[in-house]
This record gives sequence, structure tokens and C-alpha cells, in this order.
Amino acid sequence: MSMVPSWADLARRSIAGELPTRDDARRVLAASPDELFPLLDAAFAVRRHHWGRRVSLHVLENAKQGACPEDCGFCSQSSKYESPGGEAPMRTVDELVAGAHRAHASRAKRYCMVTATRGPSSRDLDVICEAARRIHAEVGGLELCASLGLLTEAKARRLVEAGVDRFNHNLETSERHYGKVVSTHSWHDRVETVQIARQAGMETCCGGIVGLGEDDEDLIDLALALRELDVDSVPVNFLDPRPGTPMGDYPRVTPHDALRALCMFRFVHPRTDLRVAGGREVTLRSMQVLALYPANSIFTQGYLTTPGATPRADHEMIRDAGFELELVGGETVPADPDAVAAVPAPRRGSLPQVV
Repeated sequence: MSMVPSWADLARRSIAGELPTRDDARRVLAASPDELFPLLDAAFAVRRHHWGRRVSLHVLENAKQGACPEDCGFCSQSSKYESPGGEAPMRTVDELVAGAHRAHASRAKRYCMVTATRGPSSRDLDVICEAARRIHAEVGGLELCASLGLLTEAKARRLVEAGVDRFNHNLETSERHYGKVVSTHSWHDRVETVQIARQAGMETCCGGIVGLGEDDEDLIDLALALRELDVDSVPVNFLDPRPGTPMGDYPRVTPHDALRALCMFRFVHPRTDLRVAGGREVTLRSMQVLALYPANSIFTQGYLTTPGATPRADHEMIRDAGFELELVGGETVPADPDAVAAVPAPRRGSLPQVV
């Protein structure tokens, strides 16, 4: 008889709050195709214990597109690369508020305003903060997130005072691998921004991208670093290679690789909001619904510059799999594809990129 612990045992230990060992995490990432469904069942046991069958929808709004001075090797919004696309000025407050109304109509729980930049200028921050105040006044039942690059303590306080309750800033990959992905800022710069956001009173949303040329040890290091930071939300993206970027010819990870990675993140982060993020549709393809077994939230209405699944399609997937929608405050409602069929598509720029 094999002495290797079962997936069910790993689930029990994770539910009990025991941190998986590196060997546990390696086994998850190396699971064979025959083990995939037992592995997903074990990850679902952890997800179900803490989140039941709830799924929350999150919506991204590209508040400022392109011309970013950073050199993230996966990103077509960087000004360093000759990738297809262009740039767009900062959205107006009215446009950002309109996006929040679309998110609410989609029955999203959270709306995130995102800028492509090293950090927010004073003017950009003025727009985001005024939009946040108006959204709270005009759109009930919607939590607010911002993703604006590197923060200072003063800028973080302004966001909190305006009603932004969560800040996103991804670590992207392990500390060891980071220098192969970005050179214009450090991994520790990102860690510091996450800490500043928390100290200011915001929840922290921090994850990474699978498929940046990392190995399994890098993925495990990333998952463990996020646990050490005690982040509130972990978005897991999958690289969708962009022409003209240094990673434009990288292969996409397979659906099985993506699902194994999600399971590993769930075992390491049993209580955390685990989100299937950029690259979901093109990476998982026909297996998208299986991501709901380790993860409890998804983005809908597409990504920063590319369309993704529509709210109707996501509601249908959630309903057909027997899950339910989680709204603000933990309220649950049935997914309703017909009710969101008329939600207008958000305006997307011409720059394709992952989150």
C-alpha cells in the first residue's frame, strides 16, 4: 500500500489550518491526469468548508490605458515594447461611475478601477477618489477596489477616505524569478505597497500569473509568500502571450496545469478569496467550470483591454453547475442569465493584456 497521503487527507489538514508542506504542494502540481478529479474534489472540500457553493463576480474597469513606464515582460501596456495598441487618457469620473452601474447590473460584488502606471499621479488620484465617492452615493451594494501601482502612505489614506476598501497589487511571481520578469521596480517594492495598503485600512488583493517561465518551486514560493503577507484575496492569472512583448512567444499553460495550480493555491490559502483571473477563457477553454471547485470568485465582463466571458455566460455557468451568487454582505441569490442579458458591454481599448 502506498504511504503517500491521500488528497482527502491534504484537504482535512488544510481545513484544520495546517500549512501544506512543500512536498504536498509539489505533489499537487505534479498530479497525473488520472488524479485530477480526486484532486479537484479535495480542493472543493476546502472551498466548500469556508465558502460553501458561493461565487462572487468581480468587474475590472480600465481607468487609464497604455503608456506605462514599467517594463513588465508580459504586459502590452508597457511603453517599452512595440506591441499592438495605443493609449487612452484617464477616464472621466462619469465614465467610471457608469462602469460601476454596469457592474451592479451584472450582480457583481466588487468593482475595481485600474490604471496602467508606476503609481497614481495626484490628478489620477483625484479622479479615482471622486469616482469612489459618487459610486458609494449612487450605486448601492457594490464593494470598491483600486489597482493603481505603487502607493505611498499619503495616497493610501486618500483612497481609504474616499471609500476604496480594497487595493490590488500583484506579486506576479516568486522573489527569485522576479528579475526575469520586471527590472524597473523590485519584488520588495510590491510587497511594501501591499503592506502600506493594509496599514491604511484597506483589504489586500494580491496574486500572480502562472506561465511566466517559472518552475513549480516558484509557484510554491509565490503561494507561501502570499500566505505570509496574509492577503485577503488571491487572483490567479494565466499568461495569454501578447505579440511584441518579451513573453509574446511563451506557450500557454495547459488546462490541467491551470487547475492543478488553482488547487495548490486553495490548499495553501483555505480561507482566502481565491479568484480565477486573466486568461481564464483562453487557458481553461471547455474546462472553465472546473475552476469553480477550488476557486470562489471570477472576473466577468472581460479584462482591462480584452473581452472575456459575458455576464450572461458566467451566470449560466454558475447556475448550471449548481452554485449561487454571493453579493455584498454575504447575501446569496440564484444566478440569472436572463436578468443580465441586456447589460451593455464595457468599452475596451485595443491593447490586449492579462490582468
